[in-house]
Amino acid sequence: MPTLFLKKGKESSLLRRHPWIFSGAIAKVEGEVSAGSVVIVRSFAGQYLGTAAFSPSSQIRARVLSFKEGEKIDEAFFGRALRRSIARRSHLLNLPTRSACRLVYGESDGLPGLIVDRYGEYLVCQFSFVGLESWRDIIVEHLRGLVQCSGIYERSDLSARKREGLESRQGSLWGQEPPELVEINEDERVYKLSIAQGHKTGYYLDQYDNRSLLRKLSRNLEVLNCFAYTGGFGVAALQGGAKHVTNVDSSAPALHIAEQNLLANGFTHDRFSNVTANVFDLLRQYREQEKSFDLIILDPPKFAETKAQFKRAARAYKDITLQASHLIRPGGMLMTYSCSGAIDLSLFQKITADGLLDAGRSGQIVHYLHQAEDHPIGLAFPEGLYLKGLVCRLD
Repeated sequence: MPTLFLKKGKESSLLRRHPWIFSGAIAKVEGEVSAGSVVIVRSFAGQYLGTAAFSPSSQIRARVLSFKEGEKIDEAFFGRALRRSIARRSHLLNLPTRSACRLVYGESDGLPGLIVDRYGEYLVCQFSFVGLESWRDIIVEHLRGLVQCSGIYERSDLSARKREGLESRQGSLWGQEPPELVEINEDERVYKLSIAQGHKTGYYLDQYDNRSLLRKLSRNLEVLNCFAYTGGFGVAALQGGAKHVTNVDSSAPALHIAEQNLLANGFTHDRFSNVTANVFDLLRQYREQEKSFDLIILDPPKFAETKAQFKRAARAYKDITLQASHLIRPGGMLMTYSCSGAIDLSLFQKITADGLLDAGRSGQIVHYLHQAEDHPIGLAFPEGLYLKGLVCRLD
């Protein structure tokens, strides 16, 4: 088997079981390797560190699949890894009020670059690492045996595949094609979503807990739900007894599904408004119109894909915080999120504080928020934490 040797002093992260090996840490590779090749990883002195898959096109040149010396990377290996990952969620999969769940979360579940989500009777897979590309059929076969489902669909249409030298892929992998809209149950909320066209793998499963928290916070409040997408937070707010919810998104098709979701949950048109607009522009417009709300939700798309986009992202987060804070009544709340990996929680808190300060507002953090438990963060892989959120009460 080919062997990858690290430079002197570059083994510390692997000894802590972090799975990534960057190109600059590699001293040499002995043996023939190509995209996806399994390699033994050793320190400069020859100590075994892990067994990894090789990625010649990426700055992350290899990702560790196993830290157990002698463990083979074969069909049985993937069966064991998938079985462990799904077993960790067994208490969620058996809930009668929950029919959607993340089953595999990449590196945090020991399967780098693999996402598997369950939406009712369908599974959705996303492959973003070349090292798992050649194992696709085997992974699908295992999933068929581990999870009862009607079909398995692929949404490997994300930009990360380009860095791996892979083309975009999307389509059915096994069984029935999913219908145009799939209906799921989430903590007694009903949502319709598009597996083929929706964001990510079809929906934002990571906000499960935060939507349930919003339900507890929104009684008798007027709510502005920015970047509303298909109305996930809007439904939760009305479920909690909000007086009225205004959903804002730049996508008319997304808001059309949001309307269906709101109606499917028993809410009449007088309880909500859907506004197709650019959130940045509308917040300024609402300020000129002297509109105000009791609670504003800011759940924007990822502003920073890479660290190089950090400054632009920070300005965007500060701007929407500043504009939204002008619209919040005294004693009202701001629920704000960042899913940009380049913005950590401490920095996001500082950006939020700066935005409030520039608007002449002060307040307190009453909740720290993060992704749901089916998106666990490996203790050795802090990069698994990407969703950060704050609930702030404003004076």
